[in-house]
Amino acid sequence: MTSASKDVATVPRNETLDADLCVIGAGSGGLSVAAAAAAFGQKVVLIEKHLMGGDCLNYGCVPSKALLAAGKRAHAMRTPQAFGIQGVEPAIDYAAVNAHVKGVIAAIAPNDSVERFTGLGVHVIQAAGRFRDPRTVEAGEYQITARRFVIATGSSPMVPPIPGLDGVPYYTNETIFDNGQKIDHLIIIGGGPIGLEMAQAHRRLGSRVTVLEGAKALAKDDPELTTVVLSQLRAEGIDIREGALAERVEGSIGRIRVHLKSGDAVDGTHLLIAAGRKPNSGDLNLEAARIKHDKRGITVDKGLRTSNRRVFAIGDVAGGLQFTHVANYHAGIVIRRALFRLPATVNTAIVPWVTFTEPELAHVGLTEDQAREKKMAINVLRWPYHENDRAQAEHVTEGHVKVVTAKNGKILGATIVGEHAGELIQTWALAVSQGLKAKAMTEWIAPYPTLGEVNKRAAIRFFASAPSNPWVRRVIGFLAKFG
Repeated sequence: MTSASKDVATVPRNETLDADLCVIGAGSGGLSVAAAAAAFGQKVVLIEKHLMGGDCLNYGCVPSKALLAAGKRAHAMRTPQAFGIQGVEPAIDYAAVNAHVKGVIAAIAPNDSVERFTGLGVHVIQAAGRFRDPRTVEAGEYQITARRFVIATGSSPMVPPIPGLDGVPYYTNETIFDNGQKIDHLIIIGGGPIGLEMAQAHRRLGSRVTVLEGAKALAKDDPELTTVVLSQLRAEGIDIREGALAERVEGSIGRIRVHLKSGDAVDGTHLLIAAGRKPNSGDLNLEAARIKHDKRGITVDKGLRTSNRRVFAIGDVAGGLQFTHVANYHAGIVIRRALFRLPATVNTAIVPWVTFTEPELAHVGLTEDQAREKKMAINVLRWPYHENDRAQAEHVTEGHVKVVTAKNGKILGATIVGEHAGELIQTWALAVSQGLKAKAMTEWIAPYPTLGEVNKRAAIRFFASAPSNPWVRRVIGFLAKFG
């Protein structure tokens, strides 16, 4: 701990804290900024009004993947027949499943804890923070002034204004992971990644599930590949209804009815709202700090600076792509700008994302449709999982890689649907971020047999026409004359 950090950490209450950096929000992005700044000897104040670790640790990425993992084990017990093993119906202890989810959170929580960050020299204030003026924040009994502020307050579930919803019990991602009992029939409003991940997890754990999506499920992804995911979810018994607009909701615990604009109605026992997110900016008194904002979030430039030059905003509260890894990416940009005065800016074109259903769906860069909308001359390269030996050995042959390149081979984007797509997309994320061409993706050696070979085979497709190219054949023929 530096002496400068000790000065901040030991200031008594009712006095003003003067810091180099004040971070509001201890979610993924805020924690990354605070830890990095403290490591460089900066005086850091970190404000969090609720749980350290934010949405990702407590209500989002971590518990959802833990629940999906439990569902995957149950599904594997039912479906091992292809390996010569007799399937069984698993006996599911729902309280124990919930304990597993809570246990995963508890195992990770020390990394995000008050104790850890205090140990790093960060002064942690567990209270709500709000601006008093353009360079002062109030939190609990403290007033904090700083050279720079970082708003990292994240987002919350958006609850649509459906008539009757305010009188009906429902879950959001902030409450669904507290459930430790079997849900007989879960109705989910929202067919995005959160809705479909929770649909598959609960279906595999024994619930009936109906998903109501007002438009298209997984609408932001390539429809060629989302079809594979939706087909699998439906094959597992999930009722996914697209173009299903909820008009009215009624009922009580165990008896929920959702009326649709089509005139149909869906009856279930429980309801989950997964209809998007809204920025957590309403309680910050942004007007006092002269910070521009709207319903989409805080307005920032490409360097994540707000209309108040002392203040940055990162992650979900800044609008745009709402992923934990984006908040961490933003944190790195702010550290470079705030500490080193480097001209770092956001490049959303290199941000990957993954829907963690089974099969997984992963993407980075431009889709085929986006490239064609830009009137770009492109090549589309594909390679199926069923042509991969490891996929055959493990019976995970449903899926494929789809890559979009410019005519000169520059990789513009990639989408993968299939086993471990979230791991496989990282090769393409590197390629897109570094402006690599397809040739570079053919010059590494893939160990055999691995799923990763599908990436190399897809890249080789860029050169598929070479063997039949008359010019290439003439060159080979000419060289053959020399023995």
